[in-house]
Amino acid sequence: MRWACFLAVLATAILHAQPEDSATLAPYYPTPESIVEQMLKLGGLKAGEKMFDLGSGDGRIVIMAARKFHAQAIGVELDNGLFRQSVAAIRKLGLQGTAQIIHGDLLRQDYSSADLITVYLLPASNEKVQPLLESQLKKGARVVAHDFEVGNWKPEKVVNIADDGQGRSRTLFLYRR
Repeated sequence: MRWACFLAVLATAILHAQPEDSATLAPYYPTPESIVEQMLKLGGLKAGEKMFDLGSGDGRIVIMAARKFHAQAIGVELDNGLFRQSVAAIRKLGLQGTAQIIHGDLLRQDYSSADLITVYLLPASNEKVQPLLESQLKKGARVVAHDFEVGNWKPEKVVNIADDGQGRSRTLFLYRR
């Protein structure tokens, strides 16, 4: 009987397990549109460049990058519901040629073609992403981090936003590899 209980608990844990740190790397907290635009401008995103948004949530950064900046925009999102929501928004706007969402773990992707990376991750998550970006990003690639610095990198520029339009201050960090 004990073995049956143990196996039932084990099976439940396996069924509900998520990939390592998936829930804590990028909790969903949407970035206001005005901050999205400032992130992309700070990163110097140009038409035709390739950008990745790590933990892309509802896809708002990817959509703006493709729609307003005419970039090749790719989001990486693990959450099933947010993935489906962002893909549906991209389809509805007819941006499938320039915007896409990868359904997967952001720590298991190839970012070597990126001109710009945007992140709004927790501090510990930025530290986990840092070595991956250091090993993959090409010279001159930019990283814009929202609110939290990336490990021990020294930002090229820091932008403090006193009021994001929602009564909250924000900080953006620009890094260049």
